[in-house]
Amino acid sequence: MSTQQIIEKLTEIGKGLIKQLELQKNPHLEIPERSLNNVYFDEKTGIIKLGDKKQHRYYLNMSQAKKFMQTLLVASKIKWLLEEDKPSLSIRQLYYLLKHTIPGSKENTFDTQDETDPIVEDVEVMLDVLRENLRLIATPNGVLAGEMIVEDKTGDILDYTKMGSAGGAIPPIVEDEYFHIKEINVDYVLVIEKYAVWNVLNQQKFWKKNKCLILTGKGQPARAERRLLHRLAYEFNLPIYVFTDMDPWGYYIYSVYKQGSINLAFFSEKAGTPKAKFVGFQTKDVKQFDMPSSSFIKMKDVDYKRIKEMKKYAWFQNKEWQNELKTLEKLGFKIEQDALVSKSIEFTADTYLPWKIENKDFLP
Repeated sequence: MSTQQIIEKLTEIGKGLIKQLELQKNPHLEIPERSLNNVYFDEKTGIIKLGDKKQHRYYLNMSQAKKFMQTLLVASKIKWLLEEDKPSLSIRQLYYLLKHTIPGSKENTFDTQDETDPIVEDVEVMLDVLRENLRLIATPNGVLAGEMIVEDKTGDILDYTKMGSAGGAIPPIVEDEYFHIKEINVDYVLVIEKYAVWNVLNQQKFWKKNKCLILTGKGQPARAERRLLHRLAYEFNLPIYVFTDMDPWGYYIYSVYKQGSINLAFFSEKAGTPKAKFVGFQTKDVKQFDMPSSSFIKMKDVDYKRIKEMKKYAWFQNKEWQNELKTLEKLGFKIEQDALVSKSIEFTADTYLPWKIENKDFLP
């Protein structure tokens, strides 16, 4: 949706409220419900999606009046940002831009950012657009390296083969208007859970030897990393391989890249990558690659609890993942991807990953 179309959609929402007032109706907003009971896994697309349940937010309702006002304040400020072509702001900055004392009272429009954040998400789902298109950004963590040349909105050219050992930062907005991919010459994208492992692979020029992009979200990925991966998968038809720890937390990070997340189900269709494959670390790799027992980390109650939760998720119901989770539970220990250096510093780049990818030793 273009900026002008978003402005027009916001204008229509305002006109709709005025019409309700003219008809002497209680003004209200209709907002898609973002609760867990309105989230489902679409097996056909392989994405976690938001259902079609709606909630109504009324002005003439003691428990909803303030939130109604806050929603209009957020929508109005977004419209102003777009119309005036203002720079993109963080959600924290939006909070301070909106926070003030209501004239004639001792009440603030917003008391904490905890009030602003969910309303921004409400406006996102009302408009069915990305937050980034509303001139609002989340702080990204990701970096990448590989044969890709990008032109950003300022006209600067970014060559991701020449970013040094630190790699190139993934910007907060990765839409084509801001992050235009001019050239890309890779066979696949390797997503690495941890920056430390990514950093070693980058220093070893893994991306050059294997003709790939290497990307990390430094743990649980932010919006920008997920959205960029979605673009690379769909616009350039690139295979996506995700490399994490052998533990339930790493497995779930993989699923966030692949299917999306429960909390941001409304964002998943625009950021999920169902074609992604899990490249490791798997439980069978412990024996296959003769991992030393010194690399084993005994699991805690919280790990077992997380495994039990994940075994119930619809997107982990296939035979391969059920077996993997049961085996991990039975083993009683986990292994970090960092531990592969115990074989040798070069082992991950020269042996483990090339073998896994060449032999398509993946989990779906």
